[in-house]
Parts: sequence; C-alpha cells; structure tokens
Amino acid sequence: MAGSLVARRRGTGGTPLTPESARPVRSWWRALLAGVRHRLEGRDLALIAAGLTFYAGIAVVPLLVLAFSFTAWLTSAERVRELGERLAGLLPPELGAPDAVARLVEAGVDLDPLHGLLALLPMSLYGEGVRRALLRFSAREEGLTSWRGRLTALPLLLLAPFLLYPLLLAADAMAALADSGGAWATVGRVAVGFYAVLAALTLPLAWGFRVVGGDRVRWPALVCGALFTAACLSGFLQGFVLFLSLPLDLGAPFGGLTVVGGVVAVGFWLWLLHLVMLGGWLVTDSLDELLERRRTGA
Repeated sequence: MAGSLVARRRGTGGTPLTPESARPVRSWWRALLAGVRHRLEGRDLALIAAGLTFYAGIAVVPLLVLAFSFTAWLTSAERVRELGERLAGLLPPELGAPDAVARLVEAGVDLDPLHGLLALLPMSLYGEGVRRALLRFSAREEGLTSWRGRLTALPLLLLAPFLLYPLLLAADAMAALADSGGAWATVGRVAVGFYAVLAALTLPLAWGFRVVGGDRVRWPALVCGALFTAACLSGFLQGFVLFLSLPLDLGAPFGGLTVVGGVVAVGFWLWLLHLVMLGGWLVTDSLDELLERRRTGA
C-alpha cells in the first residue's frame, strides 16, 4: 500500500512530482502575479495613471474629432451623422452625453484640413504619455521619449475609420435592439456593445504596448495581453455608461456647479480606465517574461 502511494507520487522515471507539475495552473498564476508585483516595486501606479490621464484629457477630444472626420471621408458625412445620432440615442441624457456626442460628430464632419493638422499636435501627446508611463515600469533609458511616443502613435490615425465605423454600425444594431425592447434585447445590446468595443480596442492596445511603448513584447504574450486588457476596458466602459444613467447630483460637492462635477467625474473614470490599461500592460509584460523563461528552461 505504501509502495503504491509512493509510486503514485512519482513520475514515470521515478522523479518526485514538483508542485509546479502537480498544480501547473496555480503555479503559472503565482509566477505571473509575482512578475506584476516585481514591476510595481518602488512605483506609484495611481500616480502614473494620473499622469497618463492628464495626457488623455488633452488628446481625447482631438482624437475623436479626427476619427469622426476620417470616417466621414471613408463613408460620407450624412452616414456618419446618421450613425452618430443612433449612438447618441443610446446614452443616458442625465449628464448631457448625447449632446456631447452630437457636437463631436458635427465637429469631425465639418473639420477642414488646416484644423485637422492643428489637431494632430494635442492628439499625439497621448502617444508621449503612453510611452512615458510604460517606461516607468522598466529599467530602460532612452532619449527623445516625447517625440518617439508622438510619432509612433500617429499611424493609428490611419486605422481610426476602420475601427470607428464598425463601432458606429454596432451602435446602430444596439439602437435597433433597444427599440424592440425585452430582456433578451437588453442582453443582446450589452453583448454587442462589449464585443464591439473589445474588437476595436485590441489592435490599438497591441500597437501601444509593442510600438508606442517601445518594449518589444513577443507575439504570444502580446496577443493574450491585448485581448485581456481590451476585455477589461470594454467592461469598464459599460460601467461608465451605467454610471451616466444614475440620478446623481455631481455638482453637490462643488457648490452646485454641475459642470465642474461632470468634468471631475469624467476625469475620474479616465483615471480608472488607465489604471486598468496599465494593469493589463503589467500582466502582458510579466507573461512575456514568464513564457520566455519557460521556453529557455530558466
């Protein structure tokens, strides 16, 4: 009996089974999280996310305006206006989100080449912010960080209409489901929105992690990490839409100034989204190192 128990606890060659081979999934998770903790040592994740949020606050409006403008060139101004109205109709009206979307669509459709060139400068600042933020989690040093980040982010503009237009089509499908009503239509609307945003974010995240960030993450870890991060961000964006529908008096902590409260609320959600994005990057980088160690047997 004892001999059979010992035999079961040994491999085919008589070598004792290690905890890693007996519990591989748990071992992988522990090693992955250990890599994330190691990258966070001596670094303030919340402060780095706040810095990246500052860059995003400058870049988000020019980025969206340029994306709507390029999509209008790809399709037509009337088509973008029509789909923009459908998207605005999906958003809760409490904090003026539909009106904000309508203004962004109109600004993008009416954008002239001169103002488009001027919008490139604030838009490219987000690339600089991403590169500076990801550089904080590595020992790598480089010069011209700002220009490297800005120039490597610009090619994503060429993809903007091919990413935004499917999102607008998904919003049209979601609006049709909302018009039909019912529990299953609600579930379908949430599912369409989640997977549409996930698909739209995966490629920009992969580009940001590998090219804009300047860290040559290998493809297996890059694909897994970009998909994982895009799924998390998509879920948080669904939560932001739910937040917009809550009957909150955002101006109460600011002397009744609702506009100030709305700006602070949007900034807070941007900060949360960047916390999630940076967390996804840490998981991706740790997974890349773990896969390389397992491949080389280190």
